[in-house]
Amino acid sequence: MTESTALTDITGDYTLDVSHSRLGFVARHAVVTKVRGQFADWNATAHIDTANPAASSVTLSINPASVSTGSADRDGHLQSADFFDVAQFPEWTFVSTEVSRDGDEWSVTGDLTIKGITKPVTIEFEENGSAKDPFGNVRVGFEGDVTVNRKDWGLTWNAALETGGVLVSEKIKLEFDISAIKNA
Repeated sequence: MTESTALTDITGDYTLDVSHSRLGFVARHAVVTKVRGQFADWNATAHIDTANPAASSVTLSINPASVSTGSADRDGHLQSADFFDVAQFPEWTFVSTEVSRDGDEWSVTGDLTIKGITKPVTIEFEENGSAKDPFGNVRVGFEGDVTVNRKDWGLTWNAALETGGVLVSEKIKLEFDISAIKNA
């Protein structure tokens, strides 16, 4: 194998490399701990324009039934009408409306649709690097996150705790670890 080489211009159209990417979330549970999960079935495409970042765009599709938290019971509850209602809403989407860049920091604003409710969200990404891999693929990497209030998308189920507080926090942190391959 040959060594990867960093690129100075990453302009182009890209498709998510799902096997080397992660879309996860973190929620506080019972006030005392954090529960982490991720989605196994999702895809994204992007147009990156390094010279004119405003001409960049991102689209993302998520299958909420692919949620995995390490607990089959919890996953089933998340898939139910109490939370994701995957039978009625089998797809979530994100479509960018604005992209800006400051050095290695990218800001992507777009419309996030969950359970038929669309709200604007801004995700801050750090460009981790770019390279031509040993197989001839041009790759780019980004990490980003955003904290959202799940109630904004109708995810309102909860249970009160005897000691005060609620079982599931309203604030959910969405985490993105992205590896994308430039289209040929």
